[in-house]
Amino acid sequence: MEELFLVKIKKEMLEECVNLYIETFTQEPWNDIYESREQVVKFFNNHFDNNYFIGYAVVLNDKMVALSIGMKKPWIKGLEYYIDEFCVSYEMQGRGIGSWFVKAIEEDIKEQGLNGMILNTEKDYPSQKFYEKNGFRTLGDLIVLGK
Repeated sequence: MEELFLVKIKKEMLEECVNLYIETFTQEPWNDIYESREQVVKFFNNHFDNNYFIGYAVVLNDKMVALSIGMKKPWIKGLEYYIDEFCVSYEMQGRGIGSWFVKAIEEDIKEQGLNGMILNTEKDYPSQKFYEKNGFRTLGDLIVLGK
C-alpha cells in the first residue's frame, strides 16, 4: 500500500474536507442531496467551533483521501471519541485505507487518554460490515431517537 499519513484536521483544510465529503456522500449507497455547498460548509464550521472537536484525515500523495470528524464525548469511564462522520474517497474505497485509518485513529486517541470510540451508521449498509470488520460491535440494547 502507498504511504498514508494521518493528520489532524485544521480549519484551514475546510475546502478539501467539504469537497471530499460531498464527493463521497452523493455517491452510492448514500445518494445524499444537499441544499447547497454552503450547507456543508456550515456543517463543518459548526464542528470546528466545538471546543471538543476532533478531526482526522488521511493524506496520500498530498491529497486528502479520507476524513473522520467528531468530538470528545464524556461518559462514565472518561472520554470517548464520537465519530459523527467518517468517509473514504469514493474512488479509493476497497483498498484498505479505511481499516488503516480506524487503527491510526485508535492509536492517537489512546495517546490522548480517550478510552473508546462510538458512532452511528445505517443498518444493513456496507458501512455496518466495515465497522464490524474493524472491531466495532452493535450495541443491541441501544436505539436512536430524534425529535
